[in-house]
Amino acid sequence: MRTRELQTLWWDWLSTTERLLRSLHEQTAAITLRDVARVETIQPEIEMLMERIKTVDEQAVACAQRLAAELGAEPNLRGLVQVLDKAEAQQVQGMANRVTVAARNVQEVMAKNRALLENEMTYINGTLTLIAKAAVHAKSPYRKGADSSILVDQAA
Repeated sequence: MRTRELQTLWWDWLSTTERLLRSLHEQTAAITLRDVARVETIQPEIEMLMERIKTVDEQAVACAQRLAAELGAEPNLRGLVQVLDKAEAQQVQGMANRVTVAARNVQEVMAKNRALLENEMTYINGTLTLIAKAAVHAKSPYRKGADSSILVDQAA
């Protein structure tokens, strides 16, 4: 089998992606529960897994290009699949499809987590703005006089 190294790299990529997805889902739960300590604990693991995926991806691309050059095919998946025998071509195409689906899943979860974090930051910004406005405009015997105005964001 000529594509053994490429398939091994893709299996490694897929297993790393599964671990990354578990960590991302754990991050989603931590963000939803507003558990800042847990989010901070998970982040280094996510970054390490992302680096591992990037490294394996670069190795797989180099392997695929080297294999395409050896077989005299175009340096893309379609060209590689066309020059392989039918059984091996189906295996390679199947693995490529799995990698594509896993990559989309990771992108979707990362986009969801990014949106959750942005919403939390907007919420915090709005809350702080309301507190600052209340501190500036409150008429209370406990209010300290401010010598300078407090900067208030317009997010609220």
